[in-house]
Amino acid sequence: MKHSLLALTVIAAMLQPAWAQDRIYRCGNEYTNNASQAKERGCRLVEGGNVTVLQGARPAAAAPAGGTSGSGAGAASPANAPRVGAADQRARDADARAILEDELRKAETRLTDLRKEYNDGFPQRSALEMRNAQVYIERTNELKASVTRAEADVAGIRRELARLK
Repeated sequence: MKHSLLALTVIAAMLQPAWAQDRIYRCGNEYTNNASQAKERGCRLVEGGNVTVLQGARPAAAAPAGGTSGSGAGAASPANAPRVGAADQRARDADARAILEDELRKAETRLTDLRKEYNDGFPQRSALEMRNAQVYIERTNELKASVTRAEADVAGIRRELARLK
């Protein structure tokens, strides 16, 4: 029993340096434990707890200027992404355009209805609003905000449609 306790103490003493962490320096978004490099670069010592840094994958190089991109957005697809034929891509683009046109019609209808209800800042008063002016003011402000949001929705959908054409 004494020998096993002594052996355990010796092993723990030998492993102690492995548990101890070198000083870590932060250089912007990079970390290093090289003190001379940190001093040259003006890095700051990280204090208060252990730091675990995982090396991330480097971003892939940009696609060549003549590369093919489905929507012209400039984003390259991953190398292992399945290839889509030109006919399939045209069908997808047509579906996306049809969906956007349908959404545009719905948004324009909603905008027309809201503008009609808003009535240029003077919506029709209800019986409750005749007795309580504050309720009328709040409803008018809500309608104005709804009209503004609907106008922004229509403008956004139109921008997306223009980008597809």
